[in-house]
Amino acid sequence: MRRRITLLVAATTSVVLLAFLVPAALLVTRVAEASALDAAQARVQALVPTVGLDDREEVAAAVVGLTGVGVRWPDGAWLGTEGALADDVDPASPRLTATGTGVQLLQPVERGEGTAVVEVFVPAERLRAGVARTWLVLAGLGVVLFVLALVVADRLARSLTRPVTDLAATAHLLGSGDLDARVAPDGPPEVREVGTALNRLAGRIGELLAAERETAADLAHRLRTPLTALRLDVEALPPADRERLSGDVDALRRGIDEVISEARRTVREGVGAGCDAVAVVGERVRFWTVLAEEEGRPVAVDLPDGELPVRVSPADLGAAVDALLGNVFAHTPEGAGLRVAVRARAGGGAEVEVADDGPGLPAAAPVRGHSGGGSTGLGLDIARRTAEGAGGELRLASSPAGTAVTLELGPPAA
Repeated sequence: MRRRITLLVAATTSVVLLAFLVPAALLVTRVAEASALDAAQARVQALVPTVGLDDREEVAAAVVGLTGVGVRWPDGAWLGTEGALADDVDPASPRLTATGTGVQLLQPVERGEGTAVVEVFVPAERLRAGVARTWLVLAGLGVVLFVLALVVADRLARSLTRPVTDLAATAHLLGSGDLDARVAPDGPPEVREVGTALNRLAGRIGELLAAERETAADLAHRLRTPLTALRLDVEALPPADRERLSGDVDALRRGIDEVISEARRTVREGVGAGCDAVAVVGERVRFWTVLAEEEGRPVAVDLPDGELPVRVSPADLGAAVDALLGNVFAHTPEGAGLRVAVRARAGGGAEVEVADDGPGLPAAAPVRGHSGGGSTGLGLDIARRTAEGAGGELRLASSPAGTAVTLELGPPAA
C-alpha cells in the first residue's frame, strides 16, 4: 500500500510538472526571441531619421562599428555591415525575414535621390540567448519538486500504512494465542475505529475463554463426588478385585485432575513448550499394552534411538496418543493388531503413526462430534488440533484392511 501511494503521487506529480514546465520552456523561448527582435527593431527605428535626413558621410559614421547593421544607399553601396539584401530588391514596406542563421529586419527609407534600406540581422544565437540556462533552471526546479513530492508522499504513506501494519501484527499475535496483545489506535479515523474494535474483540474473546475454562473445570470437579462414592464401594470389595479396581479409580482420579488443570490453564501457557515425542509415546504405549494383552492384540512398536523434540506439551501429546489408541480399542474387534511408530520428520519434529488391522473408519469419523461407533467423535479432532497446534497436520488413511493415523508435529520454537 505504501509503495502504491508513492507511485500514485509520483505519476500525478510528473503529469503536473510536465503540464507546467513544457509551456514554461516554450514561453521562455518566445520571450527571448521577442526580446532580441524588439532590440533589433529599436536599432532600426533609431537609424531611420539619420538615414532619411543626413548625408552619406554622417550615415556611414552612425552605423560604423554596429554589428549586423547595414544601410544600402540608393546607389546600391553598403554603409556599415554589408547585408544579404539583393541589389535589385527594393522592399516597399518594413519586412522581417527568417533565414537559416537568424532573422533579417528590413526598413525602407525614402530620400530625395531614391530609396535607402536599413537592414539589421539578428543571429540565431542572440534569438536563443539565455534560453538554455533558463531551461536548466526549470529542469532543476522540476527535479527538486519531484523529489520533494516523493518524500512527502512517502511520509504520508508511512503514516497511513503504519497503523494498518500494527493492526495486522496484533491480529497475528491474537491468532497465535496471545490474547493479551492490544493495538494502540492510530492513523485515520477509520483505522482508529478498527483498532478499537479489535481491542474490544480481543477482550471479549478472553472473557469467553475464561468463562469456558471455568465451566469445564466446574464440570470436571463435579465428578469428584461420584468418584469418591465409587472408591468407597471399591474398598468394600474382596482384596483381589479391590486392588485391580483401585488402580482404575486412581487412574480416573488423575484424569479428572488433569482435566481441571488443563481447563484452568491460560491459552498462552505451554506456547513454545516442547517434549520428547519418543519418551511420551513410549510411556503411553506401555500404559495401553496391558489392556492389549488382555484382549489378545499384538502390539508392534517402532521407536527410534535418542530424542525427537516436538512443539507440544507432554500432556497434550499424551492426550492425542491416548485418543488414537482409545479409538483402536473402541472400534476394532478384540485380537486386531496395532502398530505404533515414531519417525523423524523432514525439517525437524517428528511423525507419530498409529495403525490397526480393524475394518476401517466410517465416512463421518473425521468430523468433530460424529462417530459411526457410538462414541462422542472427539478423539480424532483432539489429535488433529494437537498436530495443527504443533505446526503440523493429521493424515488419515482408512480402508477395509485397516486404518493408519499419522500426526505430523513441528520442532520446538526457537
